[in-house]
Amino acid sequence: MAEQDTTANAGKGSAFQTQPAVRHVGPVTQTITRRIIPMKRSLGYVTLLVRDYDEAIAYFTGALSFELIEDRRLSDTKRWVLVSPAADAGTCLLLAKASTPEQERAVGAQCSGRVAFFLHTDDFARDYQRMRERGVTFLEPPRVESYGTVAVFTDICGNRWDLLQLNPSELSYSAG
Repeated sequence: MAEQDTTANAGKGSAFQTQPAVRHVGPVTQTITRRIIPMKRSLGYVTLLVRDYDEAIAYFTGALSFELIEDRRLSDTKRWVLVSPAADAGTCLLLAKASTPEQERAVGAQCSGRVAFFLHTDDFARDYQRMRERGVTFLEPPRVESYGTVAVFTDICGNRWDLLQLNPSELSYSAG
């Protein structure tokens, strides 16, 4: 069972914890205390299988107004392509061209027909209108739920997304 740090750092925003551990040294068993230092962690990239790099880049930067963060050639057939709703949005999509028959079958079906991705917005009406004007296919009209305003759309490969504006009371659950 972890205990809060009671050293000089306690109460000063310290997130250090101590945890008892058992150490065996020859015939002697000692109980020691080790310090657990929490790491800042985040989700860096999410892979999205695509049919063609350039087609996917054009769709995400055009229809969805994403930014191209990086496009680097790794080999004759492989590129490192990152797109994001904004340069400082945190998590990026890593666009990966399907290179095997199994991957080709998964393009557009990474979550087997369920919504796979959630595009948060601070202005649903603006983004919904802009996306429709740019040819994005919505599968339903916008609807108001207890958590916010949402509409499901499909990307160029057929994956389902939610365009979502959370209610202010739900923003604490949002990464953005």
